[in-house]
Amino acid sequence: MGSPILPDLATEILIPVCAVIGIAFSLLQWVLVSKVTLSPARDSASAGNSGAGGKNGCADYLIEEEEGLNDHNVVLKCAEIQTAISEGATSFLFTEYQYVGIFMVAFAILIFVFLGSVEGFSTKSQPCTYDKSKTCKPALATAIFSTISFLLGAVTSVVSGFLGMKIATYANARTTLEARKGVGKAFITAFRSGAVMGFLLAANGLLVLYIAINLFKLYYGDDWGGLFEAITGYGLGGSSMALFGRVGGGIYTKAADVGADLVGKVERNIPEDDPRNPAVIADNVGDNVGDIAGMGSDLFGSYAESSCAALVVASISSFGINHELTPMLYPLIISSVGIIVCLITTLFATDLFEIKAVNEIEPSLKRQLIISTVLMTIGIAIVSWIALPSSFTIFNFGEQKDVRNWQLFLCVAVGLWAGLIIGFVTEYYTSNAYSPVQDVADSCRTGAATNVIFGLALGYKSCIIPIFAIAISIFVSFSFAAMYGIAVAALGMLSTIATGLAIDAYGPISDNAGGIAEMAGMSHRIRERTDALDAAGNTTAAIGKGFAIGSAALVSLALFGAFVSRAAISTVDVLTPKVFIGLLVGAMLPYWFSAMTMKSVGSAALKMVEEVRRQFNTIPGLMEGTAKPDYATCVKISTDASIKEMIPPGALVMLTPLIVGIFFGVETLSGVLAGSLVSGVQIAISASNTGGAWDNAKKYIEAGASEHARTLGPKGSDPHKAAVIGDTIGDPLKDTSGPSLNILIKLMAVESLVFAPFFATHGGLLFKIF
Repeated sequence: MGSPILPDLATEILIPVCAVIGIAFSLLQWVLVSKVTLSPARDSASAGNSGAGGKNGCADYLIEEEEGLNDHNVVLKCAEIQTAISEGATSFLFTEYQYVGIFMVAFAILIFVFLGSVEGFSTKSQPCTYDKSKTCKPALATAIFSTISFLLGAVTSVVSGFLGMKIATYANARTTLEARKGVGKAFITAFRSGAVMGFLLAANGLLVLYIAINLFKLYYGDDWGGLFEAITGYGLGGSSMALFGRVGGGIYTKAADVGADLVGKVERNIPEDDPRNPAVIADNVGDNVGDIAGMGSDLFGSYAESSCAALVVASISSFGINHELTPMLYPLIISSVGIIVCLITTLFATDLFEIKAVNEIEPSLKRQLIISTVLMTIGIAIVSWIALPSSFTIFNFGEQKDVRNWQLFLCVAVGLWAGLIIGFVTEYYTSNAYSPVQDVADSCRTGAATNVIFGLALGYKSCIIPIFAIAISIFVSFSFAAMYGIAVAALGMLSTIATGLAIDAYGPISDNAGGIAEMAGMSHRIRERTDALDAAGNTTAAIGKGFAIGSAALVSLALFGAFVSRAAISTVDVLTPKVFIGLLVGAMLPYWFSAMTMKSVGSAALKMVEEVRRQFNTIPGLMEGTAKPDYATCVKISTDASIKEMIPPGALVMLTPLIVGIFFGVETLSGVLAGSLVSGVQIAISASNTGGAWDNAKKYIEAGASEHARTLGPKGSDPHKAAVIGDTIGDPLKDTSGPSLNILIKLMAVESLVFAPFFATHGGLLFKIF
């Protein structure tokens, strides 16, 4: 077996140090972003002193003068719009968190009661689940510590989302102002702001988990099985908050977006983000609460769950049985190295390579993904060599499987590279630089119907390669290291989470920057620059969703394996009626969930459209620009709708495992989990990519960058109107239903794992009666 090269003390220093470095780096990026001032007096002073040798464009001062950098009114207007967006986003999130806080407390009580009742709230030590010859801590301890870790995960998730939103609303107007000096400076500001969120989230998630493990160890001592079983609550807390953040934020942003687009662009023929449009502030607020806060909580949930799944399986393998600390914390060491790798990668975008032209933006973002993946592969190889013994055993459904350290390296690497493949396939199907989106744009010649048909076909087709990538990574990692292999493959996919999130958050920040430029009445050239940033951001957002869905598939399968082990099910036989009915019901759940979220967006958008029409028809001088619209009413419509409508889909996901486990037992529940995973992944990929393709087909026509695009334009032409209709249909698909589905499949699996002891002891009431 041998022992690892890395001593335990070094591991205990390495993990927190890497987390602290991540937090320090994110604060440094924030300081650099804050140097862009939003006060006109200092701005004009600095404008006069910026010489000709500025970075990203040779003669900065010429551009500054030309774009009216000394125009105080523009700067004041940008600051005013930024404040309105920031206040709207903050007020919505506080309202959302009040409702979610009530749920959090109620569910924490439920965890305590259910898990405590497994042994009748006994405080006596009990035989261990996996080795009856040893005694472990009582079930009541698991109940208490699972509840604490659930609350820790939930709070960390909420904080991650909230800080991300704060940073994005801080950076949007600064990106707009930097766009006056050239596209390169605007790109760096937007990307740095995204990096603040990415590093803060990755480092916080790692640090809180590491501290929790060490504090719990004070009580559990040598009972590592019990310790890491209690830690699974951390993943459940993270994902349950992410679900409400994603669904609530998604409904908010898309209700405003659809309302603003349908009335503004199609009916009134005014540009996107025109200040005359009453829904424009709500639309920009939505980008921050849905795409930023929701995405942050979502990826934090994936990270927490994959770590928890790996730790649970490791605790009942040779690492846990022999109390080998360094190999036990292998998943956390991977994440620590990931932070350092992402830090180096970020420097390539912000310091080592300059962006001088619009067409360099997308390659620069893609380079981030490739560099981080290559460097991470080297990092994983080193970690697997120094942190693992040369051979060890991994728990595999009741048996111990012999594994070597190079096999575990391949498990992590296959997940990492599968993530990159999914990212690039997503980009191919959603970027307007390639033929799939151009074909969708071309289909707008004959109206909205053909656009919708082509878009749906593209989404279905885009599932093929990602599913093969996920299938191959599952087969390879399971063959080498059973369920632990799948859990670390998911961690491999998420190991570059800081870079992935930076790229993902960059999109909505650029989108907001374009909106602010339009509302502040800046020149057409600046709007062109922000549009170029936004178009690249759209594609990278789709890549981010691809990563989230791919990792969710691997994470939920790893959690499923841990659940099956914990519930003491030896095999899941599809031919038994109990399991098969579960499969059918599980496969139906993503459709039911999607129906709820789509309908919610539709009904909220209906109210929004009516309100925007009412204002255009009743406020004199609104179309002429002499009167101001009532932005607050539109913000209120979005807020009220999303708070009210996020409860039923959330309840569906949270209650299903409880109802199935209690009344039908663990076999049927295992069928439900498998069914929801298989159908949920397909719908999530096709929905996200269809919506992304429709959005970029519209942008392709609007930009008119190629001869083909110019034959379809300009804005306001019939093909453009057909493209706008496709885009509005795709909005709830790509930003509400699609991204929320990956949380559905993860959340049901981690919830089943947390409640597994209760279901195994008291579940299956209906089958016991009959």
